[in-house]
Amino acid sequence: MRFRYKERDVVLEAGSTLEEFAKSEQSAYDAPVILARVGTKLVELNKRVPEGDGDADAQLTLVTTKDPDGHRTYERGATMMFLRAMTHVFGKKIESVKVEYCLFDSLYFSVRFKGGADSDESLTPDAVAEVKATMERYVRENEKFVKEKLPTDDVVELFRRHGMKDKERLFHYRRTSTTNVYRLGNYVDYYYGYMPPSAGYINVFDLRCADGGIFMILPRRTKPEEPGRREVPAKLFATMRSTNVWGENIGVPTVGALNDAISRGEGRDIILASEAYQEHKIGEIARTIKEEGRRIVMIAGPSSSGKTSFSHRLSIQLGNVGLKAYPIAIDNYYVERTKTPKDENGEYDFECLEALDTELFNSQMCALLRGETVGLPTFNFKTGMPEFNGDELKLKRGEVLVIEGIHGLNDRLTYEISPSDKFKIYISAVTALNIDEHNRIPTTDNREIRRMVRDARTRGFSAIDTISRWQSVRRGEDRHIFPFQESADVMFNSASLYELAVLKTFAEPLLFSIPKDAPEYPEAKRLLKFLEYFLGLSCEDVPRNSLVREFIGGSIFNVG
Repeated sequence: MRFRYKERDVVLEAGSTLEEFAKSEQSAYDAPVILARVGTKLVELNKRVPEGDGDADAQLTLVTTKDPDGHRTYERGATMMFLRAMTHVFGKKIESVKVEYCLFDSLYFSVRFKGGADSDESLTPDAVAEVKATMERYVRENEKFVKEKLPTDDVVELFRRHGMKDKERLFHYRRTSTTNVYRLGNYVDYYYGYMPPSAGYINVFDLRCADGGIFMILPRRTKPEEPGRREVPAKLFATMRSTNVWGENIGVPTVGALNDAISRGEGRDIILASEAYQEHKIGEIARTIKEEGRRIVMIAGPSSSGKTSFSHRLSIQLGNVGLKAYPIAIDNYYVERTKTPKDENGEYDFECLEALDTELFNSQMCALLRGETVGLPTFNFKTGMPEFNGDELKLKRGEVLVIEGIHGLNDRLTYEISPSDKFKIYISAVTALNIDEHNRIPTTDNREIRRMVRDARTRGFSAIDTISRWQSVRRGEDRHIFPFQESADVMFNSASLYELAVLKTFAEPLLFSIPKDAPEYPEAKRLLKFLEYFLGLSCEDVPRNSLVREFIGGSIFNVG
């Protein structure tokens, strides 16, 4: 069959695998090839080439572990190897092993043992070393990941027999008559997404036990042939864990459990519980600011984390504890356009710290803290110049400044302001839900869907526009936000348990509008498959002050 590969035609023999071709081309790539793309469709490397001449215009692309799809494939393969090895080492002693969340380059798995056995006592260094050695054996023997298509009813029965209750519950709502499962040796499981051909591809990993579970360290996307960071962001980990515990406490730890609640007519209850939980957390933050006597609140977080709505809700809670909040828009401190640095492509880099007049910002904030009257700037985005239009402010006793921007946690922005005056908040949408025990919901997926819905509503952007810009947005977050997240005084999780069930009804039409020949189609297809797991939930019961309203519309706040 003929393909167009790079700038030439290639003919692959019928019955051969794409893996054979990938191995012959591996030397041309700076990272391991783990998937292929035919046209815009992702294809596993163990896919066999069909008979026929094919279409010389069908573009064949090889996907490495540096690519987001390739890195996700590596993560899934490593997860299945780990779960099989845990079963091999601990056998029937295990009650459950769940992938909970991703922290830097690690996946955290919680482990429960039958009979109430203590995880910290059972997960000894020797036992975890045996799990790792078992995984390394799979790598040496290059065990195959085998895909099998089975009737969905048979899959549900399989999960029931193996005690995978979350999967059994999830597939109760699956509409398709057949389901793909994967087999690695005698271990069978279901995964949301593609798999590598064999365990030999998953040769970079490490394990360590901590906090009643196991961290599996995977490679960084940027350096896929060496283990990633071993350190654990303690504050982010604590935030994720507390949110997960809350989800467990109200009985909605997974998508299947959420679907059960919606099907029982309890969607409104989940909405109200989620909003009450967030309001309680925001109130706690306001009380801490008051008790510690902080006067400048700095808020930062990645794209679509709900920073603007959070700022409004925090201001209200600050009022409840006797503090008046004044918002300061950091965007008004841009330097004039001609002084804005440019990126490697010669475009203005509005995200770098040097695009802001940090000297003016610090002098004005310090003057306000001294009780002086300050004339605040307004940046004219049409002329590219700051303007002073008589907007004056004087900070009185019992008043605080609330400042939101991507550099809010970077002390280089506030270098003249005393740490005793600053209160730094990191906000992100860290979902408390998992799809099931072994398939997590990446925070980035939640935020990407949020942004897509908001972009279509407020900016007239298509889903193609949002998807095409998303990796660039994430690179900016990696540079300017994530390195400073652990310096925050407090972290706030803006994700709601119910929101993806609500966002589904807004996002699906946008994703379906992307044509199959568009480069963004594989990502749209992936997100559509992801949203299929959720029952839809009406937005009519979402309160008007909810952070979710920032994306779906109808907010009581001025958030666009």
